[in-house]
Amino acid sequence: MNLLCPECGKRPATLHYTKIVNGEKTEAHLCEVCAQEKGEYMPGFDSGFSFHNLLSGLLNFDMVSSESPNIAQQTVPRCATCGLTYNQFSKIGRFGCSDCFETFRDRLDPLLRRIHGSTTHHGKIPERTKGELKIKKDLEKLREQLARSVELEEFEKAAQLRDQIRSLQERLSE
Repeated sequence: MNLLCPECGKRPATLHYTKIVNGEKTEAHLCEVCAQEKGEYMPGFDSGFSFHNLLSGLLNFDMVSSESPNIAQQTVPRCATCGLTYNQFSKIGRFGCSDCFETFRDRLDPLLRRIHGSTTHHGKIPERTKGELKIKKDLEKLREQLARSVELEEFEKAAQLRDQIRSLQERLSE
């Protein structure tokens, strides 16, 4: 079932986008013609928005200059397992095999940090287990802080941390 463009009512709405301006979220579904007229169409995306093109654009932020192809060929890493180069990865936006991540790690870490703010995946916690997992995470952090405090001979702080740990352990066992 095709949704018709609400602007013209003639063509199918093939462009679906969400805008967030000053914290206010608006969604729109337009045909390409109306989207162009409203200035919402992204040139270069003939068949709509492509995640691969977005990723490819982000990956090119540290690419070696194409002015000297011989140097670029020497410095661009290649996956030993599948033969994919970083340049190929940046064009297609996906790995050739599971070993590519390790091969390109030094280039991916800054990219992931820029996109996600971190290089570690934390995931989402299911609502029903959120409380218990949060307590376990807090316990882990407190234990690390306690070990540091003892190492630095900050015994008053260590005693406070010990008490917090006991309190959280009691909540877990309830």
